[in-house]
Amino acid sequence: MSSSDNAQRQPVVVLVRPQLGENIGKAARAMLNFGLTEMRLVSPRDGWPNPSAGPAAAGADIVLEKAQVFETLADAVSDCSHVYATTVRKRGVTKPVLTPEQAARDIIVAPGRSAIIFGPERSGLETDDVALARAIITVPINPEFGSLNLAQAVILCAYEWSKHVDLVQPTVEDLLPPAPQEEFEGMFEQLCTLLEPRGYFEPEARAAATRRTLRTMMTKPGWNHLEVRTMRGVLSALRRKPGSKPGDEPRN
Repeated sequence: MSSSDNAQRQPVVVLVRPQLGENIGKAARAMLNFGLTEMRLVSPRDGWPNPSAGPAAAGADIVLEKAQVFETLADAVSDCSHVYATTVRKRGVTKPVLTPEQAARDIIVAPGRSAIIFGPERSGLETDDVALARAIITVPINPEFGSLNLAQAVILCAYEWSKHVDLVQPTVEDLLPPAPQEEFEGMFEQLCTLLEPRGYFEPEARAAATRRTLRTMMTKPGWNHLEVRTMRGVLSALRRKPGSKPGDEPRN
């Protein structure tokens, strides 16, 4: 999906009567983490802009700068064809109930704009707020402690939406590729050379099976070249006599 398509499919995040600027900022941070940028505020208690929101957003300034303010929820979602209310319970209103994952799948293919609405920090959405929605989003939660803060609720929905668009996973790019087999073989032979004079492969009748078990164990992780080099450094250190320095030991 192209970036322009992503923008068209982005759900609007609507915070209804949010109470603290810090929570608005944290919600903005949660949004931008997963590629959402359009925030709408309905009657924020302390007005807008709020000086406490910026520091809490931790760099998600674009979300705060673009945020729109509305007097009523009906005004805030007037251009949206699909409105989802986040709430732990139905609050007496009969609506389809979806998980964040199910709602994200619907949003990404639905024609027209979608909005996800979140209630005030202390009380959540009122019954009249939920009545404006087409469906309810809720998650299985501990019945003894069913309390999510505003940013947590936003991030649950934003994350599920992000799974359907082309966001990069930085941690995947940071992973080094597996080491070539030649590097692993050098490390393995170095290990065996150190173990042999210490009787590790005795009795002789079990030596082949012991080497095979050791090789199987060490091939499981999928070592990258840095990890192989590190392990060989460990083995070299073990081979040196106490008090000697790197480079004193004979090379294989």
